[in-house]
Amino acid sequence: MEFLGTTQTASYCGSKRACALSELPPVTVTQESYQPYYLPGYRYLNSWRPSLFYKVSSNQSCPDEGSIGRNPLRPPTILPALRTALFSRYSRRDWDQSNMAQIRGAETSRHWANRLTADSVRLMQDKDQLTRQMQEGTCRNLGQRLSDIGFWKSELTYELDRLLTESHALDTAKRRLECAADELESPLQVALECLYHREKRIGVDLVHDNVEKNLIQEVDLLKCCQDQMKKLADRCDIQLRDNRDAQHAVERDLADKNSAQFIDEKCFNLRNTSDSINFFHGVEKIDGTVSVPETWAKFSDDNIRHSQNMRASSIRLREEAENLLEGSSDQIWKQFTNTNLAFSTRISEVTDVKNKLQMQLAKTLQEIFQTENTIMLLERAIMAKECPLKVAQTRLEHRTWRPNVELCRDIPHFKLVNEAFTIDDTLQTLKLRLCEAQDTLQLLVLTKTRLEHDLSVKANSLFLDKEKCMTMRKTFPCTPRLVGYT
Repeated sequence: MEFLGTTQTASYCGSKRACALSELPPVTVTQESYQPYYLPGYRYLNSWRPSLFYKVSSNQSCPDEGSIGRNPLRPPTILPALRTALFSRYSRRDWDQSNMAQIRGAETSRHWANRLTADSVRLMQDKDQLTRQMQEGTCRNLGQRLSDIGFWKSELTYELDRLLTESHALDTAKRRLECAADELESPLQVALECLYHREKRIGVDLVHDNVEKNLIQEVDLLKCCQDQMKKLADRCDIQLRDNRDAQHAVERDLADKNSAQFIDEKCFNLRNTSDSINFFHGVEKIDGTVSVPETWAKFSDDNIRHSQNMRASSIRLREEAENLLEGSSDQIWKQFTNTNLAFSTRISEVTDVKNKLQMQLAKTLQEIFQTENTIMLLERAIMAKECPLKVAQTRLEHRTWRPNVELCRDIPHFKLVNEAFTIDDTLQTLKLRLCEAQDTLQLLVLTKTRLEHDLSVKANSLFLDKEKCMTMRKTFPCTPRLVGYT
C-alpha cells in the first residue's frame, strides 16, 4: 500500500533550517525539438489542468543532525502519523472531466480521421482523374503538335525540293551563259582579225564599204551580247547565293523540326510505366521558350515565303537568260549572214572590176603593140622620104649651077621645087605623127602601169577578203553552242 502525503513529524514539517542550496545539483532543462502534428479541431490531451495543484513547500528539506553519517543514497523512511495531514491530488470532478475529455478527444480524433480519410480518398480520386485527364490532354496536345510539325515538315521538304531544283536549273542557266560568252570569243576574234586584215588594203580599195560596216556591227553586237551574258551570269551568281541562304534557312528549320518531332514523339510515347522517367525538380518553373505557336508557325511560313520569292526571282532570271541566249543567237547568226553576204558581194564586185581591168590591160597591151608598130612604120616612112628629098634637093642644088640664061625657071625647076616642098611637108607631117604616136605610146605605157597597179591592188583585196577573211569565217559556232550547250 502506498501512502500519500507525509506526517507532521516529517522533516519538512519542523522548523526551517538553513540549507546549503549550493549543494543541490544543477537543474538541467531539456527542450524537445519534436512538435507533434494535431488535426484541425483536435483538443490537446495535455491541455487539461486540474483545479487543485500540488502544494509543495517551497522550503527545501535539509538533512537533520541525525542524518549525518547516513547513506545519502537511501531515502528516509516516512510513515504517516496523522491521516488528517493527507490531502487529495485530484477531485472526483477532475477525474470525470478528464475521462470525458479523453472520450470526446478520441471521438473528435476518430471523426476528423474519418473525414480526413474520406476527403483523402475523394482527393486522391479527384487528383487521379485530373492527372489522367491532364495526361490525356497533354497526349492530345502532343499529337496535335506532332501533326503541326509534320505538316510544316512536309511543306518545308516540298519547298526545299523545289528550291534545290530551281537552284540547279539556275546554275545550269548560269553555266550556259558563261559557255555562250566564251563561245562568242572566237567569232569576236575572227571579226577583229577580218578588220585588221582589211586594214592592209592598198590605195583606193581602202574604202569604208558595206563589209567594213557589217564587220563593225558584228564586233559591236558580239561585245554587247558578251557583256550582257557576263552581267546576267553575275546576277545569277548573286541569286544563287540568295537561294543558298534561303536553302540554309529552310534546311535549318527542317532540322529543328526533325529534332522537335523526335523529342515530341519521345514525350508522346512516355507512359507512367516507362523506364526513362525521372524527377526534375523545378523544371516547370523554368521558362526557356522563345516563341509562341503563332510566331512558331509564322517563322516557318516566312522561311517558305522567302524561299518562294527567291524561286520567283530565279525563274525570272532563267527566263531572261533564255530570252537573251535565243535573241543573241538569232541576232548573231543574222549579222554573221549579212556580213558574209556583204563579203560575197564585195568579192564579186572586186572580181568584176579586176576582170574589166584585165581586159583593159590586154587591150592596152595590144594597143601598145600596134602603136609601136605604127611608130616603126612611121620611122621607116620618114627614112624612106629622106632619100627622095635628098634627090630633089640635090637636083635643085645642081641646077643652081647652070650658067647665065640657062638658069631658067622651067618646068623641071617648078617640079623639083614642088617635089622638095611636098617631100619636106610629108616629112614634117610624118615626124609630127611620129611624135604623136610616141606620146600615145607613153600614155599607153602609163595606162598599162596604172592598170597593173590596180590589178595588184584588186588582187590584194581579193586575197584578203576571199582567202584570209572568208577562210576564217567558214567556221562559226552552231546555234546549240551559241545558246550555251556544249
